[in-house]
Amino acid sequence: MRFDTKIGIVVRADLAAWQKLNVTAFLSSAVAGGVPGVMGEPYEDGAGNSYLPMIRQPVLVYVADLAELRGVREKAVGRGMDVAVYIEEMFKTGHDADNRAAVRAAEADELALVGVAIHGPKNGVDKVLKGLSLHP
Repeated sequence: MRFDTKIGIVVRADLAAWQKLNVTAFLSSAVAGGVPGVMGEPYEDGAGNSYLPMIRQPVLVYVADLAELRGVREKAVGRGMDVAVYIEEMFKTGHDADNRAAVRAAEADELALVGVAIHGPKNGVDKVLKGLSLHP
């Protein structure tokens, strides 16, 4: 199935494995909760057990350094795409309100980004992510 939109998540290459997974999970939840129509239908197995719905399209995960992450954020915002950010300070907070306060405390071009998620038209997302490597 072809989709008109694309979801890309970019994580900083120098993070520990658990941090990359954590950032990817949080950023995926931002897209799922913040972009109307991105969620599919609930699942059910042959025994009738119900399972939660998932994002209805593939999510591609890339790696980058801080400068590249800042470039992705800037280009995606400039194109009016849906953007989510995860910053270093969020590893030290204990809840959502503190996470939002940490982001609010930094200027956009000074965010200590460790991850960025973007959603938008496929061609636009491809242009924003051009040159980045998929996560190994």
